[in-house]
Amino acid sequence: MFDPLGDQVGRVRDVVVLIRPKGAPRAVGLVVEVPGKRRVFLPLTRVTAVDAGQVISTGLVNMRRFEQRAFETLVVGELLDRQVEFVDGSGPATVEDVAIELQRTGDWLVTKMFVRKGTGGHRGLLRRRGETTLVGVNEVTGLAKASAAQGAELLLAQYEDLKPADLADVLHDLGSTRRLEVASALDNDRLADVLEELPEDDQVAILQGLALGRAADVLEAMEPDDAADLLGELPDEQAAELLELMEPDEAKDVRRLLAYEDNTAGGLMTTEPVILGPETSIAAALAHVRRQDLTPALASMVFVARPPLETPTGRFIGVVHLQRMLREPPHESIGSYVDTDIEPIFVDAPLMAVTRRLATYNLLALPVVDAEKRLLGAVSVDDVLDHLLPEDWREADEESVDTATLTVVPGVERG
Repeated sequence: MFDPLGDQVGRVRDVVVLIRPKGAPRAVGLVVEVPGKRRVFLPLTRVTAVDAGQVISTGLVNMRRFEQRAFETLVVGELLDRQVEFVDGSGPATVEDVAIELQRTGDWLVTKMFVRKGTGGHRGLLRRRGETTLVGVNEVTGLAKASAAQGAELLLAQYEDLKPADLADVLHDLGSTRRLEVASALDNDRLADVLEELPEDDQVAILQGLALGRAADVLEAMEPDDAADLLGELPDEQAAELLELMEPDEAKDVRRLLAYEDNTAGGLMTTEPVILGPETSIAAALAHVRRQDLTPALASMVFVARPPLETPTGRFIGVVHLQRMLREPPHESIGSYVDTDIEPIFVDAPLMAVTRRLATYNLLALPVVDAEKRLLGAVSVDDVLDHLLPEDWREADEESVDTATLTVVPGVERG
């Protein structure tokens, strides 16, 4: 979306329509993602032109976060993959796209739909079956009613480039039923990443809506500390049942984390940092920190310990910083470059002690040890921030917005 001067305002993420008992659905606005990843509502009355790949607006935008009303429907979020019936009785079809057109009255109406005949349209993008056709909106019925098992592949295709935190924002803005449908369509790894970015009540609702076996698989794909936090929000019986269904090795780490108080180093830590022996070469250590599943904070250093290298390890030796490894010969062993000045923190240390240690030494992660100086895990700065921020921080609006291309107009409301 661009303003009249050609400056980019944001990106159109969805279209808001009103489905009426009689007549074609009326499009009333766009959901636009503006700087700061905030989604706002832009009335279609503010749109001056629509062209391939761009929407031109008057530049007057209400910066209040978009909140869907009960009588509104999101085209991408809710209409795509919805099952409808042909009015001539020729059977069901699945909505794959819709067309809106500007009328002489100034209204934007949904006039046509691209549908796939049959009921198998939401079984996967690579396994779609059935003839596709373009039909007038008056040729189908049932658009206002979600099917019992609506798919989500088309919605996810629209958002496949989003980072987990941004996809979590999309899910959070959906209704509870649609949120579960979309979450269920994600593979285990992607769903695990998204769950870690959602508010706790959304996490619990989604996990409880999954089959027990699937829920256990998703918990296994999560970071152990995040899985432990989520299980801690569930009833004890349900948490115990899920732990029994998880792979023993995965469940072991989670059980250990559940034993620690929430606001201690043990309750904050992950049990899966990069842990290597001192004889490991720098080249091998660099290969380990390239792992895609590592967060930048945990990839900033390697933790060096005596065998065994599974937590709890042998005696903790120290850390080797990523920057140091990049400066030294690849064939050298990491044991020659251990930073022993970084004091580990004990597993029962309170949250504020962990925070002060990270801030004092400008670190992204801290080793966590027990009384015998065995490495138990690591606390990263992102884990600490999650506990320092207010509980509803994921749902709060960003305070700063880019006003260079936007005019804030508090009085602009939805029509």
